[in-house]
Amino acid sequence: MANFMDHKPVYYGEYLQLNKILNAQEPESGKDGKTMAHDEMLFIIIHQSYELWFKQLLFEVNSIIDIMDKPRVNDNSGDMQAVVHRLSRVIVILRMLVQKIDILDTMTPMDFLDFRDMLRPASGFQSWQFKVLEARLGLKFDSRYGQQYYLSQLHQNEINIIKDAEKGKSVVQLLNSWLERMPFAEDKKYWPGEATYWTEYEKIFTGSLSEAEKNNAAFFKQYLFSDEQPAERSLSSKACRSALFIMLYRGYPMLELPFQLLNSLLEIDHQLGNWRYRHINMVRRMIGTRIGTGGSTGADYLQGAMNKHYIFKEISQIGSFLIERKKLPALNEKLAKDLGYSF
Repeated sequence: MANFMDHKPVYYGEYLQLNKILNAQEPESGKDGKTMAHDEMLFIIIHQSYELWFKQLLFEVNSIIDIMDKPRVNDNSGDMQAVVHRLSRVIVILRMLVQKIDILDTMTPMDFLDFRDMLRPASGFQSWQFKVLEARLGLKFDSRYGQQYYLSQLHQNEINIIKDAEKGKSVVQLLNSWLERMPFAEDKKYWPGEATYWTEYEKIFTGSLSEAEKNNAAFFKQYLFSDEQPAERSLSSKACRSALFIMLYRGYPMLELPFQLLNSLLEIDHQLGNWRYRHINMVRRMIGTRIGTGGSTGADYLQGAMNKHYIFKEISQIGSFLIERKKLPALNEKLAKDLGYSF
């Protein structure tokens, strides 16, 4: 067994490879005798740091996919705790990335014009890591806004990486499989005979609707009980029923982690929306209605993407079917016991 004295010394700068990182900034404005644009250094460092954090986000999301892609996730092991913990980390990183726009906003439009035209056709739109992240979370190609720009200006090896990510399993696909096997609301050992939990719940839900909300009764059936699943849907009706049950009874110990998982995915969509909103405002401030350096329509493209790119929207739509706690159907004794702590 090697002892501590055999350990080769590790030094901070070498461990972090600071020589590579700190010498990786080469402003275009300082080349070939051109006047150096002061704010280009800030622009480069901000975007380099974004790409490093995208790498970390992919590292976390890929690990979550590896856990959830097991033949059967063991809900009684540390697997789900790890998934929820890593999703929480993803959320914190995304919040930080949104806040970093404050730093970029210290650059004025005239400061940006000092070097903007030297960047063509480079653009943040060419961040292949961000596109992979969206795909790994579950954004489908058919659901993307501006597909004609999607792979423009990318190198073939980057396109291949994105295509491979789109072919692989995503978080939302694995979430669907996990939710579909939740037994509590429909298992015959809890609900003998023809009736299920949903028989009573539908009566209470439809009875709670105001006259102006009566259309929600049909939406309830189509969303939660339809055998036909439109191509744009990521979660089946069965998975949506499980998600609704988790939200309704999240106070039971067995459903605490599942609720945290669903809530974390909603928060990821929320933070990605914040990122896009802040990005739109920054672009409008910097270039107005001009075309982006990568050839996209600039702020208009970003607005379209913000309106369309919601990955976990079906979880948020489940809020349409909630009822007040005091009206919830009482769970039978056996189910309540199985959802609680066992001694």
